[in-house]
Amino acid sequence: MYPARLNKIINLFDSLPEDERRETLVSYADNAKKQEPRTGETFDLVDVRKDEECMDTVGVYLHVDENGKAHIRMTLGPEVQTLTRSMSAILCKGLEGCTPQEILDLPSDFVTRIVGAELVRIRSQTIYYVLTRIKSICKVYLDRQRMAEVAQENRRLASCGRRASGRSA
Repeated sequence: MYPARLNKIINLFDSLPEDERRETLVSYADNAKKQEPRTGETFDLVDVRKDEECMDTVGVYLHVDENGKAHIRMTLGPEVQTLTRSMSAILCKGLEGCTPQEILDLPSDFVTRIVGAELVRIRSQTIYYVLTRIKSICKVYLDRQRMAEVAQENRRLASCGRRASGRSA
């Protein structure tokens, strides 16, 4: 149901008592910088903006490799809150190597298992923000891929039509 890497993270959080869960979320937040774009990396799509749901700018960077696997990086402004930082790190690690379609199809019910019901209740907008942004960039990528395929097919059909009309003239 969940990608293997994300499932490992979910199972870790499932096994923790509430105080350790929060400590682990802080630890992930402290490691969010490791999910930033690295020198020399190129991306198919970049979405950097500040939304009203977030305290500062969040950048989502998507690269889809030749095997169709997604690699997500994120940048977070200095005012981005701890929970958003931790979800960024968790999702970048947990979704590494999924296809954009797998990410888009991912149900969001696992979020409560990671952060706990109380934090979901208190901070629901923040918690789902990062997942929503990642799904959004994957949807744009897939839409562009489909449009490119349609355009290529239309060019192919137009080319065949020109050849056929040229032969009968």
